Amino acid sequence: MSAATLTSPLRRVLPRPSGLVWTVLRLHRTALWIWTAFVVLTAGLLLWLYGPGATHTQHLLDTFGYAGVQEDAWSAGTIGSPFSGAYNDLFYDPASLLNIASFAVAVFAGGSLIARELENGTARLAWTQSVTPARWLAAKLAVPALFITVGTGLLVALYRMLWSAHSDLLLAGIGPRALYFALGPGTVALPLLGLAVGVLAGLVLRRTLPALAVAGVAQSAVIAFRANSWPFQGSYQQPELAVRSRAITSTGAEIRDPGCYESRPCLARHDVVGFTREYLPSPDYWPRQLLETGVLLAATAILVAAAFGVLRKRSTS
Repeated sequence: MSAATLTSPLRRVLPRPSGLVWTVLRLHRTALWIWTAFVVLTAGLLLWLYGPGATHTQHLLDTFGYAGVQEDAWSAGTIGSPFSGAYNDLFYDPASLLNIASFAVAVFAGGSLIARELENGTARLAWTQSVTPARWLAAKLAVPALFITVGTGLLVALYRMLWSAHSDLLLAGIGPRALYFALGPGTVALPLLGLAVGVLAGLVLRRTLPALAVAGVAQSAVIAFRANSWPFQGSYQQPELAVRSRAITSTGAEIRDPGCYESRPCLARHDVVGFTREYLPSPDYWPRQLLETGVLLAATAILVAAAFGVLRKRSTS
């Protein structure tokens, strides 16, 4: 052995995925990049809403109270449209994107992740290469589930941070309470259920387009049920969120909003120099969230068990 060999530094190789995990990552790298881009862009929107996006509306709230929040929303155009540009409407867009993401997860799982490999025979080829069907399916479920949990968990944490900081800038009504009861661990569990729905559809149908369609329809039904049914986020079954709105005088005292709207002489007459407004926490939040999360995860576990049962039956036949 030469002296050069003895003195050359050892190269440190960073660990990287191998085996089935690496195969899944390599085969579905496009979907992984799309998911990563979705998480980054949605997180960017949430951070913008948390910071510079809230500046103008917050100034109107501080100056005119709830009347300023209303004026900001009305002046931006059609209320309730994601394209209106109003801060009130932009606040809800990440929630819509999370629902769309759970639908996309189901479609991807039913089509590209499972059915396409069964349809073109690559799955059975893998089973002949010392990879059991159960291990193959476990990797197909575990790798996407990890990315889904981390990504949606991050977005929900940012959304809760945004709610805590700026929910006072939302127009009162059904919207804020629906969003309040939708943000939590149940939002993380929803795309995991979509993954299970898609995987089972792919294994049962074994053809890409039918599996993709069935998974999409099934997950759309789940999203609609979650949005409109007690004890989840049903619009008319939710308890009202109490709102505390007060005007602040130059002495620091809190008084009732005198209803001056945008009249500065009226504000001066009542010695109002600022306003405060907040939605108060509901004692029903965690019971509903835990119940919903438990139901969604239980349904996910049942569908995963059914998927393994279908796979075992198909692979031995």
